[in-house]
Amino acid sequence: MNTINPHKETIMSMIRSNPRTLIALAASAVLMACSSIPASNPQLETARADYRQAQNDAQTRELAPAELKQAGEALERADQAYARRDEAGSVNHLAYVAAQRTAIAQESARQRAAERAVAQSQVERDRMRLAARTSEADAAKLSAAAAQQQTLAAQRQTSMAVADAEAARRAADDAQVRTYQLETELRALNAKQTERGLVITIGDVLFDNNQARLKPGGLRNLEQLAAFMKQYPQRRLLVEGHTDSVGSDSSNEGLSQRRAEAVRDAIVGQGVAADRLNVRGLGETRPVAGNDNAAGRQLNRRVEILLSDVNGVIASR
Repeated sequence: MNTINPHKETIMSMIRSNPRTLIALAASAVLMACSSIPASNPQLETARADYRQAQNDAQTRELAPAELKQAGEALERADQAYARRDEAGSVNHLAYVAAQRTAIAQESARQRAAERAVAQSQVERDRMRLAARTSEADAAKLSAAAAQQQTLAAQRQTSMAVADAEAARRAADDAQVRTYQLETELRALNAKQTERGLVITIGDVLFDNNQARLKPGGLRNLEQLAAFMKQYPQRRLLVEGHTDSVGSDSSNEGLSQRRAEAVRDAIVGQGVAADRLNVRGLGETRPVAGNDNAAGRQLNRRVEILLSDVNGVIASR
């Protein structure tokens, strides 16, 4: 004897007594089914669109079937993860892999199409070359003369190329020599390599006492630096003025600023564009020696010129 499920019998009784119950149950089932569908994933949608485009491309289907198959399998794994409602990061990763596989299939097809075109072109060139040789059999001597002329022309071109290469090599050697000479001259100015780059120091003795006017000796020292800057227009300078601790902060900062500007003006006066130089006065804030003795204070009274790298960048402190 069959046993009737009491829950099922109750539901059927409710449906018979009130047909609207069936409609409500159906609507509830639809809502539950919709609520189980995950939200749209843009990256997966993009991967699907890319794959469809590759599938619709006859060239990709013909020339990269294996890669296209791998892309389809990767997309299927992403779709399965999406359907399982895996974490968004995992679905995005699988969608990314599928998109990359699709891109590989398309690129492989393009490369193979190009290779086939080259091969076909070569076959066509060979065919035309053979036809030309056949048709020119009666003019063999004339062709030989033309070939000889072409050989002579090629030899002349080769000679000119060799001469150009030799001239370029000499120019490069000359440039290297000039660079070495300029670097040697910079070292003669007591330029030192630091973590911020090449630094040239203009000492206090090259200024009038407690003044911002450069003495003639200081101007001569800047001529080589200006020549270097004109040789390498991509480089820039940062001119920093410094003082000892004698005097007020404001007076020291003002003096250091004026001395830095004097050095800048001297370099600009020798033909270097002003927008390639920046200046700042740091007063007594960056001592290199103690201020408790005359020798230390003299070392602190200075102007430092920082040379940028080849890209015009000066390292910050």
